[in-house]
Amino acid sequence: MALEERGDGWARAGIIKDAGDDPDVTHGCMVVATVREGGDGIRFTAGSGVGTVTKAGLPVPPGEPAINPVPRQMMRAVLAEIGIRDAEIEIAIPGGEALALKTWNPRLGIVGGLSVLGTTGVVHPFSCAAWIASIHRGVDVARAMGLDHVAGCTGSTSEDAVRERFGLPLEAMLDMGDFAGGLLKYLRGHPVARVTIGGGFGKISKLGQGALDLHSGRSQVELGWLADLVPELPREKVMAANTAQDVLNMAAGIDLAGRVAQSALATVKTVLRGAPVQADVIIVARTGEIIAHAR
Repeated sequence: MALEERGDGWARAGIIKDAGDDPDVTHGCMVVATVREGGDGIRFTAGSGVGTVTKAGLPVPPGEPAINPVPRQMMRAVLAEIGIRDAEIEIAIPGGEALALKTWNPRLGIVGGLSVLGTTGVVHPFSCAAWIASIHRGVDVARAMGLDHVAGCTGSTSEDAVRERFGLPLEAMLDMGDFAGGLLKYLRGHPVARVTIGGGFGKISKLGQGALDLHSGRSQVELGWLADLVPELPREKVMAANTAQDVLNMAAGIDLAGRVAQSALATVKTVLRGAPVQADVIIVARTGEIIAHAR
C-alpha cells in the first residue's frame, strides 16, 4: 500500500496502479480512495483527477463522477462486508486531469479528469476488448446526443480530413483505429443514420479484402487482390511491389483508390446486414488529401 491514513470517521488508502502490458495511460498512477462515514446510503464523489460526466449515453448519468457501475458495485460490496451502509466514497487520481487529455474523455463529455472503468477488476494485457468497448460507448454518446452522422477512422490524418470534409463535431468522431468490425457490428444493433469510414490506402485495402481487424499483425494487403483491381497494369509488376502504396503509385492515371473504396464499401454493407445506416468510405493520402470517396 502506497498510502494509508485514517481519522475520526474517515479512512484513506492509495495504491500505485500496475497495468502490466496494457497500454493504459494510468499505468504508474496513484489511485486514492477516501471513505467518510455518514449520510444516507453509499455515495460517490470525484476527487482530484477524476472526471465528471456531462453528456448522456454513458453507463452513469450526467452530473455523476465518472466511476462506472462495476467499480461502484465492487466498492459497495467491500463496505457491506465490514458493515458500513452509509458513507461517501471519494476516488482521486492525482495528475489525472492532464492525463485525461490523452484519452477519449473530452469527446465523450467527461470533464476534469479520468474515468474509473472496469468490468472484472482484472487487467487483460493489450485488451482489444477495452478499445472496442470504448468505440461502443462513443456510439452510445453520439446516439444520446441525437447525432445523425458519425465517422470511424483508422488514424489522426484520416480523422482530420473526414471531420473537415463534413464539419462533424468532436463527439461524432469515433476512435475506430484498426477495429472496423467492432464499430460496424455494434452499429447493426445501435444504428446511426450515417457512418463514414475513413483511412489510408493500405488499411482501406484490407477492409476491401474483407478484413475487419486492420492491424498489421492480424491482416495484410494481398497484392494479388490489388492486381485483380488494376488489369491495366502487368500483373507481375504489381506482384513485385513492396507495399500497397507502391501499387497506388504505379497506378497513376487509374482510379485504383476509387475501386478499393468501392470494395471496402461493399464489405461495410455486408457487415451492417441491412441495418438502417447509410455508409460511405473515404481514402485519405498521407498528405491529408481525400483521394477516393465511395457512397
